[in-house]
Amino acid sequence: MTTDQTPDGTDDLSGVQIPDDLSGLSAFGGETTSAPTLAIVLTQVAGAEPLAAACALAKVAGDVFATSVGAVLVCRDLAGGAPARDAAAVSQVVRGVPAILVERREGQLTAARFQDGARGDDLPAGLVLDGAPSELEDLLLGATTLADLPEVLATDGISRLKAARLLGGFARKMRRSS
Repeated sequence: MTTDQTPDGTDDLSGVQIPDDLSGLSAFGGETTSAPTLAIVLTQVAGAEPLAAACALAKVAGDVFATSVGAVLVCRDLAGGAPARDAAAVSQVVRGVPAILVERREGQLTAARFQDGARGDDLPAGLVLDGAPSELEDLLLGATTLADLPEVLATDGISRLKAARLLGGFARKMRRSS
């Protein structure tokens, strides 16, 4: 019998307190409620310019680049629920096209779907990124920075009027090509 056992051989847990909420525990030793260190919004928008214009209309500050699977927004404001608000705003402007918010927080990735301005299901980040372009994986894993990527557009460099004109032009071009 050890000192942690009662006379009948069971463990004595009388001095142990178990918290009601275990959601703050992390394998990386810290709270999982901290702000993300990186937040990106994956879209199926065909290029960086149309997504940057949509972000400008939605008043979302960030940087946009194109990949082979769609344009990506890198959120600038990471405080509070800002990345989720950005993803919702982008999905509201680009109606009918899902947007996936991927956040890196304490070495872990999380993903959630947004469509038409509303948050949908949480998604397994590994499945979302399966087959992702290397520049996207490298950015999420911290192997590269935004400055290392070619042709990055700042969303705040586009006025709302210019954004509306750009999106109108892209829409006309898409209608002609279909």
